Amino acid sequence: MKQHSFATTTLGCKVNLFESGLIGHSLQNVDWKQVNHTDRADLYIVNTCTVTSEADRQARQTVRRLIRQNPQSLIVVTGCYAQISPDACAEIPGVDLVLGNDRKLDLHQLLPDLMRGKLPPILVGDLNEHVSLPQDIIETCEGHTRAFVQVQQGCNQGCTFCIIHTARGPSRSFPITLVKRQIERLVLNGYHEIVLCGVDIGSYGENLDPGGQQYNLAKLLREVCSLDGDFRLRISSIDPSYLDTELIDVLASEQKICPHFHLSLQSGNTLILKRMKRRYTAEQMYERIGELSKRIPHAVYGADVLAGFPTESEQASADSVTMIERLGIAFPHVFSYSDRPGVPAERIPDQVPHAIRKQRTRELIEAGERVRLKLFKQLLAKRYRATVLVEQQDKENPQWATGRSAEYLPIVIQSGSFASGNLINVQITGIDGSRLIARPV
Repeated sequence: MKQHSFATTTLGCKVNLFESGLIGHSLQNVDWKQVNHTDRADLYIVNTCTVTSEADRQARQTVRRLIRQNPQSLIVVTGCYAQISPDACAEIPGVDLVLGNDRKLDLHQLLPDLMRGKLPPILVGDLNEHVSLPQDIIETCEGHTRAFVQVQQGCNQGCTFCIIHTARGPSRSFPITLVKRQIERLVLNGYHEIVLCGVDIGSYGENLDPGGQQYNLAKLLREVCSLDGDFRLRISSIDPSYLDTELIDVLASEQKICPHFHLSLQSGNTLILKRMKRRYTAEQMYERIGELSKRIPHAVYGADVLAGFPTESEQASADSVTMIERLGIAFPHVFSYSDRPGVPAERIPDQVPHAIRKQRTRELIEAGERVRLKLFKQLLAKRYRATVLVEQQDKENPQWATGRSAEYLPIVIQSGSFASGNLINVQITGIDGSRLIARPV
């Protein structure tokens, strides 16, 4: 009997990466063979994102490209864009199945009927009633030197610029025992860095309360850090409203936790934060991150920042620039506000012109570049030592290796050849544009 082959293409966040791994694992359990998405396959799965209108466009473009290259193959479109806009996905000629986030992890069970042509073209349900949650343990994270482990699904926040809470449904947490088993397996298989991810990871545990015992992110982190093995732990992204005393204590005291935190900040202006329906003021944000910085002075920060939200004034935009500079956001992930249907911010009358959004986006990026260069110069002056997770050999010089430190600093190691996935101790010796140069120690 011929063994069927499949390939996955993942767009968007780390949660999607982990879920694509789960889909792949379940298909291999029913005797399908996974191949690269550039290879010929019987089935292509596109796991989509819908965080912006541009993400929607990229999803459609990716699906059409796969159909042109592989007109005889089965095409399944799943993920957040499929959940929000199933008709738009199904209307692309050549798409065989649009599968919502509620059923995406059940694809292996649906395949026999799909191959016999017995499924409707769209299977998208109500995420408030049902969502498929992981039961299996994945063995690897194909193509990645660090492993991603999802601990939470969905979001209860409902920010006015965001549609992800609709695409993902309410917050649900995975049992600590399942998370620990997953991490143990990945560490046993040689992964030295584990990234915990979720749609709103700070809400971990809100729906878990067996016997009245409290579950939260701080408890999860302590449990995970108690596991044996040579690994470090990174948190994908967190809302500053969750940075309470208990969580900061854990982040500061557990040695396995990387001193790098990606924060979902969005704006440095309190009025804009209120109109975004965020759960903190600018003053609270400064207070909580300031306390975290006191406890972990060498921490490095990234942040999501949104430029050009409706009603954003010049002063409000300047407040976001100030936020990046004052908080030392060395790696801002800057988005221009996206015009998209279905979000409350669409109905706000005072929309910022696109040209101004673009200009403000550039100003925020430049603020991050200034912070990053200042940080790099400080580290160079101190001949800072770091532990780098090797990612690959440098493309320009095969004798060099590239990777990231625990602080998520991009580093080029200018001596020797190191295997991908290994941890190497280095000392900073120079700056190469957006990267640091180091030698092994």
